[in-house]
Amino acid sequence: MSRMAEALGDRETAGDCARLCAQGGRWIDAHLFNGEYYIQQIRGIPQDKIASGLQEGMGAKDSMHPQFQVGDGCLVDQLVGQYMATIAGLGDLLDPAHIRKTLDSILRYNLKRSLAHHASVQRVYALNDEAALVICDFTKGTRPEVPMPYYAEVMTGFEYSAAALMMTHGMVDQGIECIRNIRRRYDGEKANPFDETEYGRHYARPMASWAALPVLSGFRYDARASRMELAPRINRSAFRCFWSTPTAWGSFELTPQALTLTVADGSLALKELRIAPFRPHAPGSLKAVSGEAEIVHHRTPADDGVLIEFSSAVEVNPAKTLRVLA
Repeated sequence: MSRMAEALGDRETAGDCARLCAQGGRWIDAHLFNGEYYIQQIRGIPQDKIASGLQEGMGAKDSMHPQFQVGDGCLVDQLVGQYMATIAGLGDLLDPAHIRKTLDSILRYNLKRSLAHHASVQRVYALNDEAALVICDFTKGTRPEVPMPYYAEVMTGFEYSAAALMMTHGMVDQGIECIRNIRRRYDGEKANPFDETEYGRHYARPMASWAALPVLSGFRYDARASRMELAPRINRSAFRCFWSTPTAWGSFELTPQALTLTVADGSLALKELRIAPFRPHAPGSLKAVSGEAEIVHHRTPADDGVLIEFSSAVEVNPAKTLRVLA
């Protein structure tokens, strides 16, 4: 909300939202982080203080002692808000050290590299010697007498989002391991690779798997600024990947000395392009070419790459491939 208000010139709303976000983050870090991960404080509410329309009935017969809660458990989805913020390019909402420690804890407690001795009387989406991230683990904390439903189950949508967040916070190998575990379960022989079941067939939450593409490719596009970023986290000596925006889609190939950005369909406007890794052989040797025409640009170093600012917006389409050569 703060970023959108800022983009629309509403500084007052932008400031209010930014303050609320910062205050909320500080409170969560101060009151819910137990040194390893974030917990849930279970607080009872008198029945007469709850609007009748909000009283669903599930676990609410005694509203002072609600059932189906997480409590001290380590929830695989506890950083889902941070995951959404990270994918949207909004940065860390909580203490970065706490985020990393929490991801370490999810890996430590929720990852079962074999489910052969994992007790679950609920639905079986993974079993035997298969590996998975379980939804909630109570190894560290006391399990409520009646815990949240599904706590011992496995659902791939939660696994993908946790894995993507790991990969954005320095745990690339660990995140890939979590995704590899899913693909081994849904390998086309043991289970349908196009139907990762949760509650019902073709459930929507596994679409979180898509996050792995922008995360591992480092692809980001800001349509308002016409700015693209390409910064792969793996195979940095030679990387090739699909990309998409609302107006176009295609692929890119990147090495430390060359980028080829291809549009398969649609049209893409570029004013800025950040590439990493990218190392020109010599100062002034970088060349940008659209189709057959060389493009006037300004470049500045950016981390282990380069930020290119074009003198005017460059249109990339199926007839005009963009090449950047060091």
